[in-house]
Amino acid sequence: MIKQLWRKFGINPLDRLLKKAVKRKQTKFLLCWNRGLGDIALGMYALVYRIRHFIPDAKITFVTRSDLSQGFRLLENVTLLIDPAMKRKQAFDLDACLQSHDLKRSDFDVVIEHPDPTYWLKWQLGTLVPRLRWVSEWEELHRKFAIDPAKRCIGVHVHSETSYGYEKNWPHTHWQEFFNEITRKGDVQVLLFGHAPTPLFPVEGVIDLRGKTTLAEMLSLLKNTCQSLVVPDSGVLSLIYFLDAEFPLKIVSLWADPHQGVLKQNVASPNPLLVHVPLRAPQEDLRKLTVADVLQEVGTC
Repeated sequence: MIKQLWRKFGINPLDRLLKKAVKRKQTKFLLCWNRGLGDIALGMYALVYRIRHFIPDAKITFVTRSDLSQGFRLLENVTLLIDPAMKRKQAFDLDACLQSHDLKRSDFDVVIEHPDPTYWLKWQLGTLVPRLRWVSEWEELHRKFAIDPAKRCIGVHVHSETSYGYEKNWPHTHWQEFFNEITRKGDVQVLLFGHAPTPLFPVEGVIDLRGKTTLAEMLSLLKNTCQSLVVPDSGVLSLIYFLDAEFPLKIVSLWADPHQGVLKQNVASPNPLLVHVPLRAPQEDLRKLTVADVLQEVGTC
């Protein structure tokens, strides 16, 4: 109870650390991140923002996994160190990583191995709009893929590809029924995004790009070819929602727990042309979110 009260009413640990850094004229920060992709928008953006609020000329370096490297390029004016040995939810050897880059801890003024954005950055909820910069050299990457411009294009991220204490993904049978119906007339093409091409959806009109695109290619496809996106609470949703660029896109998101992700952030997208329709599952059970509910929203795109 004492710990809970301190977390609620005590001095924010990040602010305390930054005030000390100001007094000591410390400007070189090393931050480690080994968690989710969506946290780049929902946590790391605010962390950089807060550091530069106290220290405008701060030099910020991130150490992270290879699979997160393109996501971190969406943050402005930060340096990135990739640790190929870093694995999600596993301990990592920071000193070994730094040594591989001919660096050491003493090259930085402040080292934060385990940032806690949920606690440290709670102030941002409902206030701060993350603005992820669009990388201009990614603009034409979508042209590598055979997308029919004569057909309506719907992006789909079938699975959040991470595990939580509750089920945050729509059932496979629902997806199968949705794909059968949305492609029935032959005027729609569905692009599947994700890491692994399972489970399979053998439906004509469904183009399975899972495991076949980089993050940059996926974002280019969503930005330039898709009229709509159907997605669970995931890193894909967080990045495309907070991409600071103007392009028309309707996002239909599926929620078991509406107190997470972009709904928890509770701010508008920086993209004025983006339309977001969150569908909340009855009793927080995604099995009860019907195919008809989703088709009704996607069908209006």
